[in-house]
Amino acid sequence: MEPGASDATAAGARYAEPSKAKKKSSEENEQATSSPSEQTSTMKRLFGFEKEDVSSWHQLVCLLNRPTDPASLGIFRFLFGMLMALDITQERGLSHLDFKYLDGAPVCRFPLFNFLKPLPMDWMFFVYFVMLLGAVGIMLGLFYRLACLMFISTYWYVFFLDKTTWNNHSYLYGLIGFQLTLMDANRYWSLDGLRNPRKRNAHVPLWNYTLLRTQIFIVYFIAGVKKLDADWVEGYSMKYLAHHWLFDPFKMILPVELVSLMVIHGGGLILDLTAGYLLFFDVTRPVAIFFVSYFHCMNSQLFSIGMFAYTMLATSPLFCYPDWPRRFFGRFPEFLWPVLPLISPAPSPSSSCVYPNPPTVPREQDETHSAPKPTTPSFKHKFRAFFAILYITEQLFLPYSHFITQGYNNWTNGLYGYSWDMMVHSRSHQHVKITYRDGVTGDVGYLNPGVFTQSRRWKDHGDMLKQYATCLSENLPRFNISDPEIYFDIWVSINDRFQQRIFDPRIDIVKADWSPFRPNPWLMPLLVDLSPWRTKFEEIEGSLDNQTEVVFIADFPGLFLENFVSEDLGNTSVQVLEGLVKVEIVDEKKNYSLQPGEKMQIPAGAYHKVYTVSGGPSCYMYIYVNTTEAELQKNFTKLSELQEKVRNGTETEPLPPELQPLITGLDDQDSDNSVIDPVVRIFLKRQKRMQEVKKRREASVVERFQRFASKKYYSIRRGFLMTAIALRNLAVGLPPLEQLTREVAYANLKEPESETNQDERLKDEVGHGEL
Repeated sequence: MEPGASDATAAGARYAEPSKAKKKSSEENEQATSSPSEQTSTMKRLFGFEKEDVSSWHQLVCLLNRPTDPASLGIFRFLFGMLMALDITQERGLSHLDFKYLDGAPVCRFPLFNFLKPLPMDWMFFVYFVMLLGAVGIMLGLFYRLACLMFISTYWYVFFLDKTTWNNHSYLYGLIGFQLTLMDANRYWSLDGLRNPRKRNAHVPLWNYTLLRTQIFIVYFIAGVKKLDADWVEGYSMKYLAHHWLFDPFKMILPVELVSLMVIHGGGLILDLTAGYLLFFDVTRPVAIFFVSYFHCMNSQLFSIGMFAYTMLATSPLFCYPDWPRRFFGRFPEFLWPVLPLISPAPSPSSSCVYPNPPTVPREQDETHSAPKPTTPSFKHKFRAFFAILYITEQLFLPYSHFITQGYNNWTNGLYGYSWDMMVHSRSHQHVKITYRDGVTGDVGYLNPGVFTQSRRWKDHGDMLKQYATCLSENLPRFNISDPEIYFDIWVSINDRFQQRIFDPRIDIVKADWSPFRPNPWLMPLLVDLSPWRTKFEEIEGSLDNQTEVVFIADFPGLFLENFVSEDLGNTSVQVLEGLVKVEIVDEKKNYSLQPGEKMQIPAGAYHKVYTVSGGPSCYMYIYVNTTEAELQKNFTKLSELQEKVRNGTETEPLPPELQPLITGLDDQDSDNSVIDPVVRIFLKRQKRMQEVKKRREASVVERFQRFASKKYYSIRRGFLMTAIALRNLAVGLPPLEQLTREVAYANLKEPESETNQDERLKDEVGHGEL
C-alpha cells in the first residue's frame, strides 16, 4: 500500500518531532520513533506495515487511516491542477470550442448516452469556464472541495459528450479528479490553509496516497499486461515509430528492425510491467524514476497526447516519502522559505486520521513533546477504508469487464479509453464507402465518408457506426431522400494485417440490431488465421522499387470489392495470393478467373469488381505505380539540374519565359501568370516548403521555444477571449453583429508567420493530392 518501511510510519510519527527534524532523513526519523522490533522487521522495511496491520478489519482500517505527511500530496495537487488548466485550453478544446461543436449545424455526434446533447455555444463556453475555474482552484487549494466538484462535474459531462475523443489519459484525468475530490489534498501549500488554520499542514490519512499510487500502478501494469498481445511482442503494433528521429541513437548500433522489436516493443513491454513495482521499493525507485521520466519525455515528442506525459511525470514523486518536499525545499536558501512550500513545523493532528497509542519515549523527550490523543476508528474511517478497497477492486476489474459490455467489442475489446491498452493496436483504412438507398423510390447513391461529422472514429466502432447511421437517416430526408437505408463498406488493416471488411456491407445499419450487452451481429471476424502472411508482406515490399506500391486485400466468400483505378495509376495489376477470385471489368462486361499466383492488368480510369468465389477467404494484392507522380518526379529532377546549372554558370542558353522563375523565383504576382509552366510553379512551391521545413528543423533551441511559446500563447489567448465574449453574451445579451464580428476577428488573430503560411497548400497540384 505504501513504498518503504518508513514511508508510512515516519510520516505518522512526525507529530512527535521538533521543527528541526526537517533536516533529518525519513530513515533517521523512523529510527528515532520506532521500537527495535520495527527497525529489524523485514516486512515493515519493504512494505511499510506489519502482518498484524492487515490481520483484521480493525487493523486494516487503522492502517488505511494512519496519519501521513500531506506534503507530497499537496505538491501533486498543485501540479495536477496546473496541468489540467493547460489541458482545458488545448486537448479539451477551449481554444477551438466553436469549431468543435458547430452550434446550429447539422452535425452527427457520438455521446455515451444518446440523451446527452451539447448546450448552446455560449453555455458550452460557460461549462468550460467552470471547468477551468475548478482546475485553478485545485491548483491553488482554494475552496478546494467546491473546486474539485466544479472540475469533475463539467469534465465528465464533456467526456461523456463525445466518445470519439476518448483515450486512456483523458479517462485517467477524470479518475484522478474524482479521487482528489475525496481527499484532503488542501492540507499543504494551499490557500485554504491560510484561510483555515485547522487545515494548514494537517495530517492526511494513508489511503489518500494508497489510492493514487495504486491507480498509477494499475496504469503501468495493466498496460504491460495488455502488451503481452502477440502483435506487440512480435513488433507489429508500433513498427512505424522506429523511423522517428528520437530513435536515431539506437539506430547507430542496431538495424531499424531490431530498434522496433527490442527498443520500442520490448522496452515498452518491460517498462510497463515493472515500473509500478520498481517505483514501490526504496532501492529501485531512483532507477525507476529515471526510466519512466525518459519514457514520458520521449512520448511527449512521439505523440500528440497533450499533458499526459507531464501528468505522469508529476505522479512519480507520489511513490517517494511523503515528506520529500520538506527535505527538498529545506535545501534552498532561508530567504526563499517564506515563498516556498512549508518546511516546518511538523504536521498537526487531523480528525481524518486514526492515531495509535504513542510509543514509549525517553522522559526528556516526553517533557518537550506532546503526542495526539489516541483515537479509535469511527464510522467515517471505516467507510473510507471500505471505499478505498472497493475503488481499487473496481479499477482492477474494469479493464477486463468486456464480457458484460459486449456490444462495444469490435476487433478489440471495449471502447478505447478505460482498458489501458495504450498503442497496442494501429489501424489503417484503405477504402470507405457509404451507400444509401431511398426506401420509397429505391434510388441508390453514395455519400462522402465523414459527411455531417468531424470525426473518423466511427469507422472502427459498431456503436458509433449505429449512431452515425441513425443521424444520417435523420438528415437525408432534408435532401429529398425518404426512409433511407444506409450501408457501410469499411476496409481496415490492424497491425499490418490484410485490409479487410470490419462490418457486413449487406446490412442496413439504420435498422440493424445493436445492444451494449450483446455481441454485434454485423461485425465481420478478424482473419487472424492469415496473420502469418505479414512476414511475406515484408518480403514482397522489400522486392519493389521506390515508385511501386502494394496493397494487400483479404475478402470473405460471397462478397466482392468494387474499386475505381485513377487515371494517375497507369500501371495497376491484381495478383491472387490465396483462394479463388473473379475479376469483372465493368465497362467491358468481361469476367476473368484467377487462381493463386495468377496476375492480370487492371485498366485505369474504369471500375472493376473482384469477387471471392472460393469456399474460404481470398487473399490478393494490388500492385501499382503512380505514373503521373513518377513523371512529375522526373521533371522535378530535370528542373533541379537545370536550376543548378544556371546558378553555377554552366548553362549558356537563355531560358524561355516559362522557365524564368527558376532564376527569379516565384512571387505572389506570378501565382496566376499563365506564361509560367505549371510544373515549374509546383516545383518552386515545393522547393520553398522544403526550405521552410529545413529551416524549422535546424532552428536553435531558443527559436524552437519561441515558436512553441508563440503558438501556445495565441491558442490560449483565443480560448480566453472567446470565453469572455460568451460570458458577456450570457450576462447582457448579444451585441450588434458588426461588433461581434470585430470581436471574433480579434480573437482569431494569429502570429504573423502562421498567417503568411496559411495558404501554402497543394491547391495548385490538383490531381496530385497523394504527393
